[in-house]
Amino acid sequence: MEIFNLRNDVEVFGKRVVTFPDGINEAYDALVKKVGGFDRPFYGISYMKDGSMVYLATALKKQEGEAEKYGCENYTIEKGEYLATTVYDWRKKTGSIKDVFLEMMNDKRIDRTKPAIEWYKDDYEMVCMVRTIQS
Repeated sequence: MEIFNLRNDVEVFGKRVVTFPDGINEAYDALVKKVGGFDRPFYGISYMKDGSMVYLATALKKQEGEAEKYGCENYTIEKGEYLATTVYDWRKKTGSIKDVFLEMMNDKRIDRTKPAIEWYKDDYEMVCMVRTIQS
């Protein structure tokens, strides 16, 4: 794990995967198709709400109005300091990504009130991120 400083808020748009964990691949496939390909970063945003996991499949917003155009909702990934672990060739490791987050969740530096972030930089590299406690 390393410390990563996200310097600016990241504006994204997407939808909740209501059948989590099933349906994640389908949600991303639909989102990639809507935006015309994998020419931008995609993000998974997950957090606990009322004892259940909420998972959002999202894409980087390139221009205003994209969420509305594609029938999606807007979200913001907050700037700040994150613990981060990079996973290479992530498509072959989707079953083990949860283990990366489980290890991160045991770190005393993380802020458990903030969502966990999957940053799919491209078709090969993704970064697992959890916000640290801000002092």
